[in-house]
This record gives sequence, C-alpha cells and structure tokens, in this order.
Amino acid sequence: MSVSPNLPLLAAQEKILGHGNFRYTLDPKWGQLDPSKVPVINCHEMVMDRKGRMILLTDEPKNNVIIYSQSGKLLGTWTLGLKAAHGLSLVDEGDAEYLWVVDNGGRVIKTTLDGRIVTELPSPISEGIYSPSMPWVPTETAIGPNGDLYVADGYGSQFFLHYDRDGKFIRKFGGAGKGDDQFSTAHGIAIDRRKGGEPTLLCTSRGHNSFKRFTLEGRYIETIFLPGAYVCRPVIHGDYLYAGVCWSRLRYLEQTDNSGFVTILDKEDKVISNPGGTAPYYREGVLQVMVQEEPVFQHCHDVCIDQDENIYVCQWNAGKTYPIKLTRV
Repeated sequence: MSVSPNLPLLAAQEKILGHGNFRYTLDPKWGQLDPSKVPVINCHEMVMDRKGRMILLTDEPKNNVIIYSQSGKLLGTWTLGLKAAHGLSLVDEGDAEYLWVVDNGGRVIKTTLDGRIVTELPSPISEGIYSPSMPWVPTETAIGPNGDLYVADGYGSQFFLHYDRDGKFIRKFGGAGKGDDQFSTAHGIAIDRRKGGEPTLLCTSRGHNSFKRFTLEGRYIETIFLPGAYVCRPVIHGDYLYAGVCWSRLRYLEQTDNSGFVTILDKEDKVISNPGGTAPYYREGVLQVMVQEEPVFQHCHDVCIDQDENIYVCQWNAGKTYPIKLTRV
C-alpha cells in the first residue's frame, strides 16, 4: 500500500513552481513506499552517490537509511538504530565513497554506503574541547578539499569544529551570539568552490535567516542575508546554491508553521528562484522578505540535486511523508 499524496500536492501537481529559468513540475508519486514495511518519521537529508542512487537519511530507527533509484524505486535499507539521525554527507575518497552520519544524540559516525561503521568522532566534551556544561548536539558535517572534517553543533553550543582527516582537533569557531561571526542555530555547513580561488565554508545561521561565509581556517568573510527564510544546510550544485527553507515569516513577525519552500542562489549569491515561495525581489539591490506562496511544502529540511538538475526535497515534521521530487522544465 502506498501513501496517498496530500491535498496540497494534488492541487499543485499541474502547476509550475519556481521562477526565471529555474522552474519545476511536481511529482507527488516519486519514492512513495509502504509505511508498514519502510516507515519514516522525518526525512532529514539526502545525497546522491556516483552510481546515481539517492541515499535518504531518516530518524526512524528501523531504517535510518533508505536507498532509492532515480525513478523512485526502493533499492535497499539499513540502520544504525539511531533515534535522532539528522545530518548526512557523502565523501568520495577515490577507492570508495563514504557517509558521515550525524545524530542529534551526540554521535558523528563515518560509514560505508552499506552501513558498516568505519570510525566515530569522540565527543568534544570527552576530549576537553568543550567544558562539561556546554551542550553538544551536532547537526551536520562537511569535508574539506584536503579531507579535513567540519562539524556543525547546530542545536548545541553553536560552534563549528574543525578536525584533520585523522580526527585530530584543530580549532573551533562561531558560538552563539549576534555578531557577524556568531550564530543562531548553526544548522549546516558546505564547501563552496563556485567563486574560484581558495574554497570557502558556507555556514548556516538559521535563526538569523542567513548563510555566513568563512575561510577554511574559520575566519569570517561575509553574510548572505535571506530575509524571511529559515534556511537549512546549503547544497552546492555547479554554479548554484540550493537550500530547503524550514519556515518562513512575513515582515519579521513570528515564523509560521507549514511555511517552507526551496530557495536557489546564483554564483553571485543572488536569489533567482523560490519554488513554493514568493518570487525573489530586490529593491535598490536589497533582497525583500521571502515567504511561502504555494502550500506545497511543510518544512523543507534538505534538497538533493541530480545530474539533470531535478530537486529532491526532504521534509521535517511533514506527517511522516517521503521526499518530493521537483522535475526541472
């Protein structure tokens, strides 16, 4: 038995979502599975391996990982038994690809694609990086060009922790606050190579409706302000940055529930399309508030982009539904 798409999805399936050259049709049937056999709670994040398989992370302990074909067919599942699996990054090390799985319970685990644990990062409290009173609730990882590992403590102490490829701690940067180099919900991180020269780090500050750019050594460079949009992790594909917006808000009032959309930025970090959201509008060069326009999504937690530039949208707190595919037109 398959899950029936909800009414907003049915109503929107004939619509074109997005703006400019980044427009999409909605496929409400993609990836629908039998929840009695392959249940999900939250579809937190997704990556695509070099075989083109779509690897989904959920916080359902029965099947933390669901592997799909690009047609939406189930290829397999496995689990680490995690109740708060949240972050998923893929790294290609030449001989093989590996996953970094982050659990909000404080675990950062490297696995093979079939779920065998390769290594696990020690808690920063046990290593003396954090004091015992500091909360540690990691949310995401990113892997640098030289194999260094960056970990976002997005629900904890709001730091980003930098380790070398062997797991030796190098530094931390960020922390909670309102300063340029500080964070409110340091939810995600990605390596940005779009601008040429030295790659940089894009770090989410969801409570600030922004991404913040840092050097690989943790020095602050700039803030990309996205008014109204509570963004999750940045996802780089080609010259573009994609992100799920978990909530949106109107004119800086409180965030509203079930108000997510997807946002897309070009190489100059200008918003060019908001599938499910209002059209991006710049007034005298300043981006204006963005909110949900079409009630297609509830809380967009992550996106994955395939080789044809279709978008797979993972959702949090969305009625235990499977990912939604947006096909580019």
